Formats: sequence, C-alpha cells, structure tokens
Amino acid sequence: MKPPPLIVRRLGEVDYATSLECMRDFTLERTDATPDELWLLQHPAVFTQGQAGRSEHLLAPGAIPVVQVDRGGQVTYHGPGQWVAYLMIDLRRRAYGVRALVERMEKAVVATLGHYGIDAAPDAARPGVYVQGDKIASLGLRVRRGCSYHGLALNVDMDLTPFQRINPCGYAGLEITSMSRLLPEHGFAMDDVGERLIGDLQRELAR
Repeated sequence: MKPPPLIVRRLGEVDYATSLECMRDFTLERTDATPDELWLLQHPAVFTQGQAGRSEHLLAPGAIPVVQVDRGGQVTYHGPGQWVAYLMIDLRRRAYGVRALVERMEKAVVATLGHYGIDAAPDAARPGVYVQGDKIASLGLRVRRGCSYHGLALNVDMDLTPFQRINPCGYAGLEITSMSRLLPEHGFAMDDVGERLIGDLQRELAR
C-alpha cells in the first residue's frame, strides 16, 4: 500500500529540548495511519551527545548547553545557519530499513550540495557527508516501534568555531566545513538552501 503523502513542516528556530520532546511525543502517539513528516528547522547553539557518547569528546563546552539525546552517534553541534531536517518515517510501511533511510538522506544532501557546485560524498567508514575529507553534514537516527526520528544537519552559513570545543562525532581532529566556507563569495540564502534540501529529501523518500 502506498503511504500517505509526506507532510513538511517549516518550523523556524526551535529550542533543541522542545523539538526533541515533540519528536518523541509524535513517534509514541502515531498510528499505522499517521502520515510521515519532515521537519525543517534551526536550533540555538547547543551540543548534543548521542547514546554512545563519551565525555572525553566534550573538550570545552563552556556556556553552550549540552543535551543528552537518544539518537545514535557521539557529540555534535547545532546552531544558527545550519539546517536541521528531522524525519519521522514509518519504516515498516515503506518496507525499508535504517540503512536504506540513511542512504536516502545522504543522497539528498549530496544532491543539494551538487546544485550549488559543491562535490560531496558519503564515507563508508563514517556517517555523514564530506567534501574532500571535511564534514559538512551529520546524520543520526533513532528508531522506535519501527518509526524513525532525529535526522540530519547541513552546515550552510554558520559559526564553525564551537566545533573546536568537541571531537566532532567522536573523531579527534575532524575538520568541519560549511557551504559558505567552501564558496565564500556565493552568499547563500538560508531559505533557498532549505527549500532545495526539502525537495531533494522528498524525491529520495518517494523512491
């Protein structure tokens, strides 16, 4: 059976803890008939530590809050100028697993970056999307009752210095980049990039 149409919500800037609670509530309360949803938003500055996260990867968080979360992976940073896409997907209904969803997310990010002339690719050894070894997008999911939540974060035009306060995703020395760092003369409009990312995710999820 074909799943109901995907609902897209453009939520602006949302406190991380608030969005986490909303994702959990949505996943716990949804039924077999609930449409899947894609949320596009930004967060105020926050470090998030995944289920496998180790404290030694938090080098000097300072005044930036640290939130323990139930996604996979280690520590990462969210802040203004970074698009976050949360995917509330019923994997059973779509008849594919977590790895297939991750691959669709990676392909969507690569397609979005390719539209702007940025040659990016996933790395088989590490989650995320990279440009010449530097990480430009992070991925992390949780699956409960066969349904996903959490998602991906794409660095568009943001302050990257907070990444120096952590070992990003648990990798000491991992360089983090952004669209604006790679193409400083472009002048990226956040809304334009966000809409491009939504479109590419919709296309991949429809496959």
